[in-house]
Amino acid sequence: MKKLTMALLACGAFGFVAAPAMAQQAEGERYKPNNELIQVIEAHKVENQAEVELGKKLWFDNRLSRSGFISCNSCHNLMLGGADHLVSSVGDYWAQGPINSPTVLNSSLNFVQFWDGRAKDLREQAGGPIENPLEMGSTHDLAVSVLKTIPGYVEEFKAVYGVDEITIEEVTSALAAFEETLVTPNSRFDQWLSGKDDAISDQELNGYLLFKNSGCVACHNGPNLGGNSFQRMGLVEPYVTDNEAAGRAGVTGQDVDRMNFKVPTLRNVELTYPYFHDGAARTLTEAVDIMGRLQLGKKFTDEENADIVAFLKTLTGDQPEFTIPVLHPNSDETPIGQPWAPQEAEKNS
Repeated sequence: MKKLTMALLACGAFGFVAAPAMAQQAEGERYKPNNELIQVIEAHKVENQAEVELGKKLWFDNRLSRSGFISCNSCHNLMLGGADHLVSSVGDYWAQGPINSPTVLNSSLNFVQFWDGRAKDLREQAGGPIENPLEMGSTHDLAVSVLKTIPGYVEEFKAVYGVDEITIEEVTSALAAFEETLVTPNSRFDQWLSGKDDAISDQELNGYLLFKNSGCVACHNGPNLGGNSFQRMGLVEPYVTDNEAAGRAGVTGQDVDRMNFKVPTLRNVELTYPYFHDGAARTLTEAVDIMGRLQLGKKFTDEENADIVAFLKTLTGDQPEFTIPVLHPNSDETPIGQPWAPQEAEKNS
């Protein structure tokens, strides 16, 4: 009862009222945007195109990994909504990653990076997977040493940054510059927020009003509908999972932070299944049901659930469009990738 009261108070603090979610208001007037807690996404303005182009090459370059097989795009596939559609990603030598891969789309709008918030910005985040043994499995020194053997990169880093020696700082800066371009403006819901009344249907508007009046917007707000706070998974009912991720507690060492995670964005959410940090929800219908019960103490009817899912699908924006880069070729000194387990790699070397 105490947890339920806390949840309702949290919603009340944002001024939510348990009103009927109806697209058609009195006298047949359709609900229109009115000081909504969700804002439109603005298109990104590139300041240094050369840096972005370098970051784009690095994003797709599997030579940053120890095996020479995994790139940033392996786990954050830009053809799949910036995720990989797996419960947890495939890492170095086919290791299973510890947590579901969050979308990279609109990640520049997050107040911190990673589920547990251990990176303060995209630049700091970009270096993490490179040296994570369950992800790219390399080290910063090793990744940079490989880049130094590739003449095209040596020349491009010098042209962009004016440096003779490549360091991990330039690598992560370039990757972050590219990631900052991966925003998805112009969703149908953004169009509705901007005054285009017919951009969403009555069912989708009903779903939004349910989402809003039920309290979902207490955590999923702002331009990114999330990504701006830590919240406990399982506020009203405990969340039961086999996943060992401790959430924010893994960073702070405080047990009070256990199961606290960065609230994920709901932008493009129809593209980024499965859901939650453990990838346990396969569908939006399942995710909405679980979040309603565990976070709000509310059991949505099938019709309510379908309306909310319909609303969530209006959050898919324009996907990033760019020319796939042609990567710089190896020199004679550049190591050839060995994507097999170490003992197998020795046999094939």
